[in-house]
Amino acid sequence: MLNKSQRIAATLPDGPDPYYLGYFERFNRGEFYEAHDVLEQLWLAEKKGHNYAFYKGLIQLAGAFVHLQKNRLRPSAALFKLAHANLKSYPPNHRHLDVPHVLALIEHWLKKIEAGDFLQNPLTLEHHPKIQVPHQA
Repeated sequence: MLNKSQRIAATLPDGPDPYYLGYFERFNRGEFYEAHDVLEQLWLAEKKGHNYAFYKGLIQLAGAFVHLQKNRLRPSAALFKLAHANLKSYPPNHRHLDVPHVLALIEHWLKKIEAGDFLQNPLTLEHHPKIQVPHQA
């Protein structure tokens, strides 16, 4: 029987950074909980290192969409704000990711939630976010 880490590793893409790239692959398919699970492997290994808040912010971003999938708008908004706070201190191109684009995505979805006074969920099966997969150098 495989443990959680082994099950996750078995589903990742090939390449130099499968957990990082696997996060974006799942996120872009709308598999936000799975994206969170994949990146959590890197976050836990970082233990307060340079990328700790970066990974945490991306995990919170995926978590915000998990809450939207469950129609929990206020917890989603709270996680969007935490994700933004964790990611905003990173340079524009961190780990080959367009950080300003991710910050704009967070702001966009937060505004959509708040514009509906937390009464209307803007997430649909047809309309979910995507993040350009970082190109590894």
